[in-house]
Amino acid sequence: MLWEQQIRYAVLSDVGFRRQNNQDACVVHLSPDQATWQQRGHLFVVADGMGGHAVGELASKIAVDTIPHTFDKLRNLSPADALRASVEAANAAIYERGMQNPDFHRMGTTCTTLLLCPQGAIVGHVGDSRVYRIRHRQIDQLSCDHSLVWELIEQRKVHPRDAERLCPRNVITRSLGPDATVQVDVEGPTPVFPGDVFVLCSDGLCGLLNDSEIGMIAGELPPTDATRLLVNLSNLRGGPDNITVIVARAGDVPADAVESDDDDVTPGSGVTGWWAFALLCLLAAMFLLGLGLFVLDPQQKAGGLGLIVASGVISVAWLLMQRFKQPTAEAPRPRPRDPVSTIAWRPYRTASAKVTEEFVQRIARMESELQRVAVDEGWAIEWKQYEAAFRLAEDAMQRRKFAKALCEYGHVFDLLMVGVHMQRKQMQHDTRWGKGSNSAVKTKPQ
Repeated sequence: MLWEQQIRYAVLSDVGFRRQNNQDACVVHLSPDQATWQQRGHLFVVADGMGGHAVGELASKIAVDTIPHTFDKLRNLSPADALRASVEAANAAIYERGMQNPDFHRMGTTCTTLLLCPQGAIVGHVGDSRVYRIRHRQIDQLSCDHSLVWELIEQRKVHPRDAERLCPRNVITRSLGPDATVQVDVEGPTPVFPGDVFVLCSDGLCGLLNDSEIGMIAGELPPTDATRLLVNLSNLRGGPDNITVIVARAGDVPADAVESDDDDVTPGSGVTGWWAFALLCLLAAMFLLGLGLFVLDPQQKAGGLGLIVASGVISVAWLLMQRFKQPTAEAPRPRPRDPVSTIAWRPYRTASAKVTEEFVQRIARMESELQRVAVDEGWAIEWKQYEAAFRLAEDAMQRRKFAKALCEYGHVFDLLMVGVHMQRKQMQHDTRWGKGSNSAVKTKPQ
């Protein structure tokens, strides 16, 4: 990856519809200049705290404060080693704080980190928050869930299709804070290509939207629009947990960008640049000289023919060498033969991220139900803006431009969700002061 590849990103953390406080935390640290980038890269962190009252909130805050600070100091280590050490330092800080107060004992948090640096993408991970990558309309899960469900699948005790039905999905087997030491999974580095989209999220998102839905939204919408629609859909499906999501998109490589020594280049990739030009000139000279001797000087026909043949052989050999030494894009690793094993390869899971008509139609039905409630309840909606956005969405659907329709429905939901949040605030106010209310926010899981 190159410094010149601009990173467009958006961050959104929401308390959800059923929690009183937000125990999620997140942070983004972009390198301010090329020199810092070469040493450290761009760092993204999501943490999902666990514990009653403010305990989980404190644990996640310690994680997002400690990791960037520690990572920036460990410049003598490789990026992967520094990332691992930083997460371990966060674990030690949370554990120490927990031991100081009996009320904080065994407090914890998940922690998912993504580093985009000259070597590529590196993931440091503990818990069940996730990192995804979307590339060429395919979404890959780059992190492994440290949960009871995934452990039972790995041990082949349950089949993946039955796991979430038979096992409690919210039981995690590894987190920062409860113990003095923790095992940190570090994945990568893997190449970062122009247009790659990375998603970091807490289980408040991936527990309600499947991988394909996350991939369709984050892969097609600009990062800011994508984060809003992802959070809106999670809330409309019940919002039982805090929801945090970071969407980061890698930009194109400018034409005048210069690759550094740290960039992913296949060594021995053949003769290039001026060397290739010089060799081409030499071969052309040999061929022309041989042709001239063969045609113009009967006594030198054998020598001329030899030059012609030699230049041809060298040309063919060079072309073959270039063909077999060309660097290739990262090839996907083969799936395991045993379909029960889902974590024996990287990425851990893969799904299509191509926008489908069926998904957009489901979004349209959700919008229709929400709009009807808004009218019935008299929500304060900017109806002129709504009508304009809705017409654009309908027009895209009629033209079968499903990606465009999804983008426009995202704007429609933005407007309707203003009314949802105002209604919820009014209901909370009425409940606090003992007032009855006949209104209700009607949402239907999809």
